[in-house]
Amino acid sequence: MTDTHSPHAKPVLDELSPLHRRLRRAIPDVYQGFGALSQAAFADGALDTRTKELIALAIGVVEGCDGCIASHAQAAARAGATRQEAAEAIGVTFLMHGGPATIHGARAYDAFCSFADALESTAAEA
Repeated sequence: MTDTHSPHAKPVLDELSPLHRRLRRAIPDVYQGFGALSQAAFADGALDTRTKELIALAIGVVEGCDGCIASHAQAAARAGATRQEAAEAIGVTFLMHGGPATIHGARAYDAFCSFADALESTAAEA
């Protein structure tokens, strides 16, 4: 298991949360529209939510977006993705994006494992 206190996981979300709340108050209709788009995009269809979250995680790696990585690592773990599935999705980014993906990919895997560890710990306590 990894350190459940990864700097690439919950701390990123904690830092961004108040910033989002402040901006959301200024442009609530935009956030509402984005929320509806997000719900539609991640709804189960031909691809399940788990797969879609892994795709989003991989895109976060390619874009080098730490907030995207943390958010979609958490969502993928909650959707039931395994560490191996996350690793393989991240592995595809190496092919498609090269060296920079190895940096953000390692951060993404650390974040994913941190969220997966937290979920497993919570489940073990229940």
